[in-house]
Amino acid sequence: MSARSLKFNQEKFRELITIAIVKHDLPFQFVEYEAVRDVFSYLCMDVKSFSRNTTRADVMKIYKREKNRISNLMQLCPGRICLTSDLWTSIVTDGYLCLTAHFIDKDWILQKRVINFCCMPPPHNGISLAEKIHNLLCQWRIETNIFSITLDNASANDVAAELLKTQLSLKDALLCDGSFFHIRCCAHILNLIEQEGLKEIDGSVDKIRECVKYVKGSQSRKKKFMECVAQVSLDSSKALRQDVPTRWNLTFLMLGSTLYYCRAFCHLQLSDSNFKHCPSQEEWGKVEKIHKFLRLFYDITCLFSGMKYPTANLYFPLVFKLQLSLTHEKQSYDGFLRRMATQMFGKFEKYWSEFNLILAIAVIFDPRYKIQFIEFSFNKLYGDGSNQLTHVRNKLFSLFDEYMRKSSKGSSSSSFTSQDGAYSHGSDHEKDDIDFIKEFETFESQEFMSSAQKTQLELYLLEPKIKSDGTFDVLAYWKAHQYRYPVLAQMARDILTIPISTVAFEAAFSVGGRVLDQYRSSLKPDIVEALVCTRDWLYGEGASQVNSNDLTEDIMNLNINKDEDGSAECSNEVNLET
Repeated sequence: MSARSLKFNQEKFRELITIAIVKHDLPFQFVEYEAVRDVFSYLCMDVKSFSRNTTRADVMKIYKREKNRISNLMQLCPGRICLTSDLWTSIVTDGYLCLTAHFIDKDWILQKRVINFCCMPPPHNGISLAEKIHNLLCQWRIETNIFSITLDNASANDVAAELLKTQLSLKDALLCDGSFFHIRCCAHILNLIEQEGLKEIDGSVDKIRECVKYVKGSQSRKKKFMECVAQVSLDSSKALRQDVPTRWNLTFLMLGSTLYYCRAFCHLQLSDSNFKHCPSQEEWGKVEKIHKFLRLFYDITCLFSGMKYPTANLYFPLVFKLQLSLTHEKQSYDGFLRRMATQMFGKFEKYWSEFNLILAIAVIFDPRYKIQFIEFSFNKLYGDGSNQLTHVRNKLFSLFDEYMRKSSKGSSSSSFTSQDGAYSHGSDHEKDDIDFIKEFETFESQEFMSSAQKTQLELYLLEPKIKSDGTFDVLAYWKAHQYRYPVLAQMARDILTIPISTVAFEAAFSVGGRVLDQYRSSLKPDIVEALVCTRDWLYGEGASQVNSNDLTEDIMNLNINKDEDGSAECSNEVNLET
């Protein structure tokens, strides 16, 4: 193999090490570890050692560079920006405000960027939150291009949203006087409803948790359990996991795995006199019922917490499905299910009696549903005489009229121009063909609308719904129809950007607050922000996303050894660091 011809570049080497530190949450002291420096010297004799202070400065340099790139990306955004915001705390109780921008780019791809992760000193009231967020938006120069903000369901957030709406409305920055501005986090509300359901089996959950801990306690116990699994002819390759009490999805998954091994646990109770935690048959029955019922909530929470696809159009159909399910179980002949559903429905009505109408409008921009689904849902829930549909329709047309007023020939031209980047790799001749096709599609759309004397919205609503096989891409649909319905497509771009959850998948199931790990808590606030934001800008959601299976170990595949004193060497601790 020939020697490498590339000359060693110290600056590039430092940048790569800095990026590795950002991506993998390594301490700055990493570059000063003696063994690490030995590795560097072994790989290249020309390498020059550098200190943690140098690395810290390099992080800030990359952060500022990427911040300029993100700023330009948002300035060139063809649509409006939607926000999510939530509060974090460090282990020393310092407060941090996380502000995330969501937008659909020129290629109709949904983008998410953490634009700030800054120190938020007390008080954490509505006035302070509104002032902080407004100042951050002004620093990014996006305060006049905001559509909505999604916040957790807290009184301080309600006050902050109202004050922020007032501030932005003074600049004529919001549509329809800001009536669509504040969105409540649906994942947070679902979490509260699900916890209400789990309360009905608190005692049984505790017993099941102890069952799993008992089997995990030693290799001999696991061996006995495996023998029981074999005796009742179950597949031992199925996972058996301990939960984390503050994450209800892990409790849900634990219940599912223990239900599979239910007969094995019952057999273990007969063969092991020390095993005293097995639930009764009645308790197993209740767990099975609630696990089956909560499956719908689990699946919907997963969908609502997605960050790589639109979720606003999913809200209405899925919440409607939940309401029907709760209503059905409220009338169940099973007293346990009826009582559980009644408690959960009380929470449901409390939080969903007044939802933002923009989420009903969002489903209309999904061509699989349109306004017919709204009509169907309201008729089923409130009867044929309900005026809810008229209210939604009026809001929809009012919003469309505002978009029409703001639309101009200049903005339309810039919208067309912004799409050229998608074809930049083609030849001039190909670009001419594409421009010609665009012009024809625009002409055809104008002819179609003028001949029918109907607006874009009216024509869209008259067209038949699209039948989907389950793989429908709503953004691809509007990308394909943006020249036929230019103003309507702009509406769709903004509305479909709205996130209905403030948190990504795993955090959506947590009933604990968002807490910085020990390493980040020890750093200065400006460094924390640089690390968190740069990591997000370089690697996105995947860099910090935690898989449920990684949070807890599979007991069936766990090799447990015991000391002579009988204590297990394995640990029940779970790493929840972000």
